[in-house]
Amino acid sequence: MTRTTTAVGRPQRSRLNRLLRELWFQVVLAAVLGIVVGVLAPGFGEELKPLNDWFIALVKMIVVPVVFCVVTTGIASMDNLRKAGRIGVKAIGYFLVLSLVSMLIGLVVANLFQPGSGLDVDPSTLNADDVPETATEHATFTGFVSSLIPSSLLGAITGDAILAALMVSIVFGVALNMAGEDAAPLTRGIRALSDVVFRIVGWVMRLAPLGTFGALATVVATYGAESLKQLAYLIILFTATCVLYVLVVLGAIMRACRLSLFGLMRFLKAELLVALSTCSSEAVLPQLVRKLEILGIGRPVVGIVIPSGFSFNLDGSAVYLTMASLFLAQAVGIDLSWQQQLVMVGVMMLTSKGTAGIAGGAFIVLASTVTAVGHIPLAALSLIVGVDRILNEGRVFINVLGNAVATIVIGTWENDFDADRARSVLHSGAAPEPPSKSADTSKVGADT
Repeated sequence: MTRTTTAVGRPQRSRLNRLLRELWFQVVLAAVLGIVVGVLAPGFGEELKPLNDWFIALVKMIVVPVVFCVVTTGIASMDNLRKAGRIGVKAIGYFLVLSLVSMLIGLVVANLFQPGSGLDVDPSTLNADDVPETATEHATFTGFVSSLIPSSLLGAITGDAILAALMVSIVFGVALNMAGEDAAPLTRGIRALSDVVFRIVGWVMRLAPLGTFGALATVVATYGAESLKQLAYLIILFTATCVLYVLVVLGAIMRACRLSLFGLMRFLKAELLVALSTCSSEAVLPQLVRKLEILGIGRPVVGIVIPSGFSFNLDGSAVYLTMASLFLAQAVGIDLSWQQQLVMVGVMMLTSKGTAGIAGGAFIVLASTVTAVGHIPLAALSLIVGVDRILNEGRVFINVLGNAVATIVIGTWENDFDADRARSVLHSGAAPEPPSKSADTSKVGADT
């Protein structure tokens, strides 16, 4: 009898041990603990904010090296440089279409459900001091172009500006490709550096539960339920819109690719949970690159689409921008015509690109649009600044998942995607070794 109990108990303990070793389960456990601490000990919860700040800082430390290694080696290994240009053009076209669709969805939902109606806020009573100083740093086209140009070649690689790093990586990769055999030793050195960088990524990601714990404990302690009552409708409506966007828009795209959206979400569950809890797309960029290569997408496609997507393909932010703008207009009693709303969308299409590396980037774009269009007082932003952190969770979740879907689409268009392997991986939910067709890809996935 004792033997039977032991025999039955061992598999149970073994399954529990395996579950405890899974990163996604550790993140979920840390999230629950963070919420409990935030509710029961709010004072202590607010003190845990540095845990999330430290984790995000560690990730940002490694993001630019990942972008440089992946983009440079991807372009350097191409037989035809025109392929890089072709991938870039297709990616930008896809990003623009999806951004426009996302903004129009937010526009329609806000017009139908009128989340700001009934607040009847007097604009003269609003205090612009409640708006963070970063919101006054408006996004401009000249500022965007300036962010592409680094102060020095090596400075872009050692800095923390993704757009500048992407620009230098593309130029460096093209130069290596054109140099041919003369640059082969340097290319091999960058591939070896890629292996080292992704080992560091693996170590940093093991700290994700600590970052999650600190982030949620702070959020729950700072923004309790009492402070959210008036804005609960906006939060619920935006969350429902995000769910609808994922199921309808991204679901339709994945069905067109003959792949399972839920399978992809299960495969990326750890990355999505980390992004959701830390509200940072950058926190999962290195790991997302590795996972998509494991899925069967070629390194050139992943290397170009993912870094550029995190600056240009922010679908969650696009939904937020139009919904938040109309919410503010409705709250202060301003009736925007369809013509004014479409002008606002046009401005947002320009100002929303390239703000991924800016803290509170979507909020800054919102402030820029409000100022540029001039229909809504800037002080109205104080109405939503308290819940922007909560709304950011939906934005980041869609941004990460949307860029993964975009990479699959571009990989399919470029015939640089092993669909059979992807179906096998998504069906099993496992993360096997990456395909052997690329030497550096196998290195990247070695620590999975």
